Amino acid sequence: MKVLSNVKRFGSPPATLTMKISLGTDHAGFHYKEKVKELLGQLGHEVKDFGTFSDEPVDYPVFIRPAAEAVVKGECDRGIVFGGSGNGEAIAANKVPGVRAALAWEPWIARGARRWNDANVLALSLKRLAPDVAVEVVQAFLDTTESDPDEWANIERLRELEG
Repeated sequence: MKVLSNVKRFGSPPATLTMKISLGTDHAGFHYKEKVKELLGQLGHEVKDFGTFSDEPVDYPVFIRPAAEAVVKGECDRGIVFGGSGNGEAIAANKVPGVRAALAWEPWIARGARRWNDANVLALSLKRLAPDVAVEVVQAFLDTTESDPDEWANIERLRELEG
């Protein structure tokens, strides 16, 4: 499968193309990660799962950082991280230069994060989302392929802040 991260425009490739998606989670988000991984496979996307691989307590940055790094390195097109609140996971992912992780709990927030911020990692809260809504949020994140041209200057400024 060709990794599509080298697209030379804002936004990701059209949703009709398959993508490679990195996943990372804490123990609280493990079951949601498994459900989303199944959905991604059904949609034809390739998944790189960085764990955790059970609901036993873990230190989540160990699993979130490699999932975020895979996006920046171009090994994956986008990433999805899961946690109890999702906040710690978003913070951990955003520590990786080049990551723009957004916490979303409704589809319109995931779409906006892609369009207005060119977010490349989605953070999900299992305590905030029912499983069916989590799937809708993921679908919105993946289906939103183009950044809003009116936001390109802001997106470029975000990239400049990365150092």
